[in-house]
This record gives sequence, structure tokens and C-alpha cells, in this order.
Amino acid sequence: MLVENNSYPKDPRVRKQSQALCKAGYQVTVISPAEPQQKLHERIDGVNVYRFPASPPASGIFSYVYEYAYSMAAISLLAFWVCIREGFDVIHAANPPDTLVLIGAFYKCLGKRFVFDHHDLTPEMYYARFPQGGKRWVHKALLWCERLSCRLADHVLATNESHKAIEMHRDGVDEALITVVRNGPELKHAQTIEPDPEIKTQARTIVVYAGIIGVQDGVDFLLRALRHLVVTLNRTNLLCLVVGDGDALPDVRRQADTLGVAKCIRFTGWIDDPHRYARYIASADICVDPSPSNPYNDRCTAIKLMEYMAAAKPIVAFDLPEHRFTAESSALYARPNDELELARNIAELMDNPQRRQIMGAIGRDRIEQHLAWSYSAARLLDAYCDLWSQPSRNSFRITTTSDIPHLRDRV
Repeated sequence: MLVENNSYPKDPRVRKQSQALCKAGYQVTVISPAEPQQKLHERIDGVNVYRFPASPPASGIFSYVYEYAYSMAAISLLAFWVCIREGFDVIHAANPPDTLVLIGAFYKCLGKRFVFDHHDLTPEMYYARFPQGGKRWVHKALLWCERLSCRLADHVLATNESHKAIEMHRDGVDEALITVVRNGPELKHAQTIEPDPEIKTQARTIVVYAGIIGVQDGVDFLLRALRHLVVTLNRTNLLCLVVGDGDALPDVRRQADTLGVAKCIRFTGWIDDPHRYARYIASADICVDPSPSNPYNDRCTAIKLMEYMAAAKPIVAFDLPEHRFTAESSALYARPNDELELARNIAELMDNPQRRQIMGAIGRDRIEQHLAWSYSAARLLDAYCDLWSQPSRNSFRITTTSDIPHLRDRV
């Protein structure tokens, strides 16, 4: 399994997928960048992990080119080392970047199967991150890489139905070769984690944002909504916890000072401890997802949304198609990109604790009945079963059904 934009086991989707495959009897190796202090090679819960030193964070087109070129070279070397030392039958690439298809194509020539795990719509993400400076040729190149990844893959994993539609209609993939594996949360005991009593004493209402703080994540919309709450709606007895980190965090901190809302915001930074992270969410009275409407966010399923629901928390968000599908009536929806209405929805829930409790229960039930990771893990394993029942696509070596008993089942 190849992942470039996050370390293992920090990437929750890759971690849950690798563990599910490992428990099902597959031998799993993950190649990823290394966080500071992480070992370059170790075994975690049965998963063999190889890491390479991460490149510096990218901030512009040329720095992204350098990052991806360096990472592709490092991943290629490690994949070759794993192939010689341990062997594998499937190369499972998680985008971004979609250039990982070039590594997949090489190993297809050696008779390996290629699974494209379509985490993000990279062409849409590009314009979401560079709305003023996007270049048309870069967008076309990203479209080409996505199409090549989808068409060369023996199987495509989509995170939701919106991604599946793109893969079918834009990239020309047969529906039978696509499996929707959603980013469901692991339930465990999220609802039973106790709030932090120190946080609960700091304000009458605790509002929580938990997740990556990137340009496309809309934390700037949340800050402007908080200003409306404090100035326009005169709601001062609140504390907003911004739990997470990302390349937009320095700008967000400056914006909080500029807007005059820094006193009611606490930035926690990245939380590695899962229990501590869950405790911040457990301390919330209201959780928010301020992702603005754009071609990228409209088609994305936010992991944070389901983490809020698993903790039985009411949600306020903009009215985006995948938000509606995921949260249903466990969220209040504001007109897309309307910060004042976002603020009014937060104020409405501040005044109605009974409604908050009902909405939280609805969200928790939806996770338990439909969206928990256990349902997605079953679909992932079904996809791997289908992988062996179909001839390999566009490869020089075709594996037939009669070869299946001899496959080593290593990923």
C-alpha cells in the first residue's frame, strides 16, 4: 500500500484498511513518509511499515513538483526493495498524488494487480487550494493522471457515490470495477468518553472544529461566523476549540486576531493521542464543519462529520450534497458559504439543549446502523475477493482463475 501525503499510522483510512486486510489473512506492507521521531522500518499490529524522510511542506506549484518528484523516487525505491525482499501480488495506491499510477503501471508489467484508492478528486482540489493562481495546464495534467489511474486499475475504491459517478462518467470506468468504501469511524466507545471538566468550565457553550486546517477546509468561514456570533448576535459566552493542524493554520491564527475573536478561540494543535482527541470532541456542545461549497467539497465526505456523529454531537455545516447524505437530520444546514446563517444556526442550537441531544442521538444511530467502519471493511474485503475473480486489465500478464489458489495474497 502506497501513501504519499500522510504518515502511517496517522492516515486513518490507510490504517483501517491495512488492519482490516491483515485481520483477513493478507500480508500487508505500507510505504509512507515518516513523521519526526518515527522509525524508517517497523511492524505495527501485524502491518509491515517502510517509511522515507518526508520532504518539506509544499506551498506553491514548484514546491509541489519537488515534493512529488522526491516522494515518487523514494516510494519507487522502497517498493522495489519490498518486491525483491518479500514479494507482493497487489500494489494499492492511495492518492494524492495520482502520479502513483506510474509505479502501479511498472508492476502491472510484472504481473501484479493494481488497486487505485481514490481518496481525493485532485483536479477539483487543485482549484480549491489555488482559486486565484490555478493554471489550466496543471488542471489538465491532473485530469489526465486521474483518468490513467482509473483506467489502468484492476479495481477502483471510491470514498462515496459522488466519486463513483466521476470515475464512471469522467474517467470511463465500468461500474463493476468500482467499490464504494466510505471513511466510516471505528465506533469503539466514542460516546462513552467523558468530557474534559476543565474545558467545560471555561464557557457556557463549547463549539468544536476537529480536523485538518487546509485552505479548502473553510476555517476562515468559521472565524467570520464567530465574529457574527460575538458582534452581531451578542453571544459572548462561548469557547471555540480548533483541534488540528495544517498549512492554513498560521493564516487562520492571524485572521482570528484581525477579526477580534482570538479571545474566544483556543487552538490545540495536532493531537496524536486518539483518546485525548476524542475527549475534545466529547467536550463539545456543538460541532462544526465550515467547508465551503465548491466543486471539491461538494463531492467530499468529511471524516470529521462522522466523528462528530459517533460522539453523538449535533452539527452545524453548510448545505453540501455529501454533508446531507452523511449527517441527514443530525445537522443544521446553512446556505452554502453564508457565514451569518452559519452563526445563526450555531446560536439556535446554543439556545436549545434538548434539540442538541435529539440531533446527537440521530447521528449516533446513523453511524451504528449504516456508516461505521465495520460496514466499509466488509466492502473492502469484497473488493479484494472480486480482484481475484477478474482478469488483470491492461497488463502484459493475465492471471486466470486457475492461478488463484497459487497467489500469495500479499499486498
